[in-house]
Amino acid sequence: MNHPNCRTLISALILIGSAFPAAAADRVKTANGTVEGAGALVSGIRIFRGIPFGQPPVGDLRWKPPQPVKNWTGVRPAAQFGPRCMQRPIYGDMGFRSNGVSEDCLYLNIWTPASSAAARLPVLIYFYGGGYQAGDGSEPRYDGEAMAGKGVIAITVNYRLNLFGFFAHPELTSESPNHASGNYGLLDQSAALHWVYDNIAAFGGDPKRITIAGESAGSSSVSAQMASPLSRDLIAGAIGSSGSLLVRGGGVLVGALISRTEVEQNGLKFSASVGAASLAALRAMPAADLLAATAKPDAPRFAPTVDGYFLPKSPREIFEAGEQARVPLLVGWNSEEANWRAVIRTGDPTPENYAKGVQSFYGDSTPEVLKLFPGATPEEVVDSATSLASLRFTGFGTWKWSEIQMKTGGKAVYRYHYSHPRPAMRPEMGDAVAGTAGGVITGAQAQANRPPAPRGAVHSADIEYAMGNLATNKVYAWTPDDFKLSAIFQSYYANFVKTADPNGPGLPKWPAATAAGPLRVLQLDVETKAVPEVHRERFVLLERLAAKMSN
Repeated sequence: MNHPNCRTLISALILIGSAFPAAAADRVKTANGTVEGAGALVSGIRIFRGIPFGQPPVGDLRWKPPQPVKNWTGVRPAAQFGPRCMQRPIYGDMGFRSNGVSEDCLYLNIWTPASSAAARLPVLIYFYGGGYQAGDGSEPRYDGEAMAGKGVIAITVNYRLNLFGFFAHPELTSESPNHASGNYGLLDQSAALHWVYDNIAAFGGDPKRITIAGESAGSSSVSAQMASPLSRDLIAGAIGSSGSLLVRGGGVLVGALISRTEVEQNGLKFSASVGAASLAALRAMPAADLLAATAKPDAPRFAPTVDGYFLPKSPREIFEAGEQARVPLLVGWNSEEANWRAVIRTGDPTPENYAKGVQSFYGDSTPEVLKLFPGATPEEVVDSATSLASLRFTGFGTWKWSEIQMKTGGKAVYRYHYSHPRPAMRPEMGDAVAGTAGGVITGAQAQANRPPAPRGAVHSADIEYAMGNLATNKVYAWTPDDFKLSAIFQSYYANFVKTADPNGPGLPKWPAATAAGPLRVLQLDVETKAVPEVHRERFVLLERLAAKMSN
């Protein structure tokens, strides 16, 4: 045993043993049974992947609220991400570490820095984006290790999507004890929130300090959970990035609510299109066949609805009445959520083409819009059309969410505007283009849909910065400025989760927004600073036009 190689081996084993806790430390007893995690990462963060929070929603449980997990005996491995929920590859830029795709997908993942159950650390639950059509809790950009390194337990949650998450049908409504159908994906999120509330103490978390967060559809999900009587009492704080469910109309796309009657009619239309004469026939069809049918050009869209149960009335009505979770809110959107081509759908950015695009949306209100979004020169057209497209996509709905929460929420609201463009792609990426969901698209599809070069922060560009995950994205040539901004953004997130206030030592001061004003917004860029709110008149106009169009 005195051979130098033996001594080296022994030293290495001692180092490994000191860096990772004993196997028993990776076992946690939940209300349903014991899980064994993957062991500590090099950072010391312990990770538990693929923990079930609901029964597999298959067979007769397809299109039913998630059912409680059945208890198990022995030790259940929690080392691998569970399957992602049924989805088509509509965003070619999404990257997954999940174990395939399946209807059996109700799993969550936990990153915890706690060394014991006595730690009582704050908790962050993150809901992924993807337009309620795609996404997964295994995506590297949502990875919780960096956030856990800030002293926060980070959790990602899977929820049903598309047809499987938001299908409604008169037969489903009739069979439901709540006389409701649809919103199964939102019910999945709520079930996960309840599971975390009941079990997180065993992982070192404090169930009284759960903050929920998300981007795009994940952000509108946060607004929905705040509004729902099923979830709102479990939430201590909320973070929303680029989307809410508070507005329908005015061209808002992310989070636009569909009425239950409309969704049920869509359900009947879809049933007829696949030759299913009954709900039983639909439940008997293979999941892959149903998913494929959603790709047809005339397939209806399945999205959140006011179902009468999860959402007893519209989120806007709930927020205006002060019936939502009355908790601190950190909320904002990006400077280029959509580009000018979303307004000028064909042709160059000329004043004539811009006016035609605005006319197609706003009709006889076009002069009012052009007054506040002027376009007298090509350069001004690009600026105004980009701003209008961004507000129509997510900015306006997110703004309205923060406005109402300031008036009725009873707690601080922190509003930001994220404007830092990503750096250039790495040379090895060739002629790839950025995709809406955060990664890249290559090949013929990329060339056919090449967008104009971004001038600001595009939709979803903020995620890796806020979650401290720039290193997980190998697409872009990150610079010291990017890592500097990410450290600031992530610190704001972590501080908010810990104390309900994003401010902390070494960070630019972020004042809370109040209805009394004057309102200041945090401009997140390489030079981060609080600035007065600008262009408020644009939001006021869009709100009035949205109300006009919905009547």
